[in-house]
Amino acid sequence: MPNKQSNQTPDKVKTLHDLAKLVDYSLLDKLTPDPQATESGDDHYPRQVFSGHYVPVKPTPIENPKYVAHSKTLFQELGFDNDLAHTEEFMRLFSGDTMQVPEPMRKYGWATGYALSIFGTEYIQQCPFQTGNGYGDGRAISIVEAVANGKRVEMQLKGAGRTPYCRGADGRAVLRSSVREFLAQEHMHALNVRTSRSLSLFASQSETVERPWYIDGSDSVDPEIMISNFVAISTRVAPSFLRVGQLELFGRRARSNQHPNAQQELKDIVLHLIEREYSNEIDKSLSFEDKVIQMAVAFRDRLTSLVADWIRVGYCQGNFNSDNCAGGGFTLDYGPFGFCEMFDPVYQPWTGGGRHFSFLNQPIAAQKNFEMFCRALEPLFSDDPEAMEKLDNICIGFSFIMEQKMEKMWAAKLGLERFDQELVIRLLQLMVQTSVDYTLFFRELSNIPTNITGLSKSFYAPLKDDLKPQWDQWLQAWHKQVNQTGDVESTSEKMKRVNPKYTWREWLIVPAYKQAEEGNYALIEELQSVLTNPYDEQSPEMESKYYRLRPQEYFEAGGISHYSCSS
Repeated sequence: MPNKQSNQTPDKVKTLHDLAKLVDYSLLDKLTPDPQATESGDDHYPRQVFSGHYVPVKPTPIENPKYVAHSKTLFQELGFDNDLAHTEEFMRLFSGDTMQVPEPMRKYGWATGYALSIFGTEYIQQCPFQTGNGYGDGRAISIVEAVANGKRVEMQLKGAGRTPYCRGADGRAVLRSSVREFLAQEHMHALNVRTSRSLSLFASQSETVERPWYIDGSDSVDPEIMISNFVAISTRVAPSFLRVGQLELFGRRARSNQHPNAQQELKDIVLHLIEREYSNEIDKSLSFEDKVIQMAVAFRDRLTSLVADWIRVGYCQGNFNSDNCAGGGFTLDYGPFGFCEMFDPVYQPWTGGGRHFSFLNQPIAAQKNFEMFCRALEPLFSDDPEAMEKLDNICIGFSFIMEQKMEKMWAAKLGLERFDQELVIRLLQLMVQTSVDYTLFFRELSNIPTNITGLSKSFYAPLKDDLKPQWDQWLQAWHKQVNQTGDVESTSEKMKRVNPKYTWREWLIVPAYKQAEEGNYALIEELQSVLTNPYDEQSPEMESKYYRLRPQEYFEAGGISHYSCSS
């Protein structure tokens, strides 16, 4: 197997043979497969997986695949030629057919199991066997791990068919959710928020599945009808797809000694997480215990920064369970996510998410996931009370670090040198009372308006008379602090690098996936252009189309303002 240092990308990766020279399957080579797995990877029915870090699984190709989109930005970062995305061999592989790949690429992929905790409470009910041994990647199958252009990447197909963790489902993703995830990941990257990335998107021209969805114009909480949807496969990319839920699974097994190798499997997956995600931050010469402690500190730093960035750009994860929390501290799994338009501290796009996963509660949800992360590591320190105490202190310190990151974020959004709690709290109160658009408001504020008229573009309703003097008072207090920076123009420029102009607006995404169902991908390409340049001024045509308030008819609309599923 070629080593990391020798895996340097050629001038351009133009063929799968070029890509094959870069593969380095560290997970498959260093971790333990399920001992009950098949050698062929034909493992597509629900069953319990009692041990091992992964199950070899052969993806199920979609029928009659057709190119929809690829990320030119990510292709460039990886050293891939854009023409590669349009080749037959690329489409075949990234629509699920791994049987014709060149050596040393593998003809099978892999799926992983993980545990579930919701807001800090362990669950096994979602496992069909009520044991926790059947919960994991039900339709996500990794197929490539490589070092491209100096970046270690894992490429994972979403919607590539059943795995042993499918819980009886069909293993497919529909075009609607695939378009959303493809666009959202690259948008988040452009917003400077750590995230998994989008490589490519292929849709079937003939294969369909039934899914519950909303009638057009419905304001129902739950979908009312079953709709036939074309299936699709999107490929997401990250340094790894190791999750807090995975560490939890092995931590639970080690705590209860579920099998003879449980403790070693936990240790091995922790070491693998360190290698895949934290190798540049952790001294390789340290003892194992010290490496784990440093990893916990690094993950805490990443996770707190991530959540502060989510709130900075108006993003709500919706379903921030531990299995949707990446061990590398980036945004993962764009299911029932949304972006806050009309500001609401408890905004929640997912009807099943409740307030515990709502917009401004995300710091607490992250803390709960971090607590489960630390709990999963505890069996490693059962004979080392000093290391256990260090881990406990790191866990306890999460809320303080989170608060610091949030204060720094609010100060940056307001163009201030220092956080002013009274100023921020009063602002958030006025934003709620006035019904402002979160993104438009902060972008308009970045122009440093001298009066409330300069913010009116972000208001969903005429300003009430009793609120005008309150806004005037707030603006006066804010200007006093901004003027202390000495250079208002420079402050405006800094604020515009923090506060995006263009954001995800679900009502503008819906037409894109509806047109895609008819074979028209032009709007997806247009959205790619807009959403991957969110801080830039764009053409007057794009501004009039994308920099505006949500129309009234889309408030409370099922599948736009909220959704119970998005698969």
